[in-house]
Amino acid sequence: MAQSTNIDPNTPLEYQSDIGKLNIFGFWVFLGAEIALFATIFATFFALKAGTMGGPLPSEVFDMKNTIIMTLLLLISSFTSGLSINELRKRNVKSMMVWLIITLLFGLGFLYMEITEFIHLVHEGAAMGTNAFWSSFYLLTGTHGLHVSVGILWILLVMFQVKKRGLNPDTAKKLFVSSLYWHFLDFVWIFVFTSVYLLGMVG
Repeated sequence: MAQSTNIDPNTPLEYQSDIGKLNIFGFWVFLGAEIALFATIFATFFALKAGTMGGPLPSEVFDMKNTIIMTLLLLISSFTSGLSINELRKRNVKSMMVWLIITLLFGLGFLYMEITEFIHLVHEGAAMGTNAFWSSFYLLTGTHGLHVSVGILWILLVMFQVKKRGLNPDTAKKLFVSSLYWHFLDFVWIFVFTSVYLLGMVG
């Protein structure tokens, strides 16, 4: 692993190798591609959202209490993910792992509630093939949910690496980028909550 020379002791661990810096920069480029992906799906949703013929309206079947709880779970998980990085900065592995586990639990809670919501909507006649609105709804929320699942698996794999290899510039870099990814998913959900659920409730 290429190490930067004359490392400032105050430099975060994940930035203490040249490969770590390059990987983090590459991850920001990757996030740019993810933004383009979600922007395309949002554009599709807005183009199709008026196609509600033949099925229930979102205002008739959305459960805002459920959606608000889902949103709070993801927001809190983003906060606990930030706390884990704070402990990473202190090189406090035990506390970092605790916050990561809490983050994963909130993420799993979000996924459980989202799957429960999908089942409820299908029972109410709002399946993916019902009309254009529900097709675009499942495409958008399902893609986000899939990314949350990937994020959970990613964090788990990095935690196993830290357990096996310890905290070093390489594992610290992986923890940092997984946290960035998690914050990105939280950011995307805010737009989903606003443009899909809130606007859907007001018709």
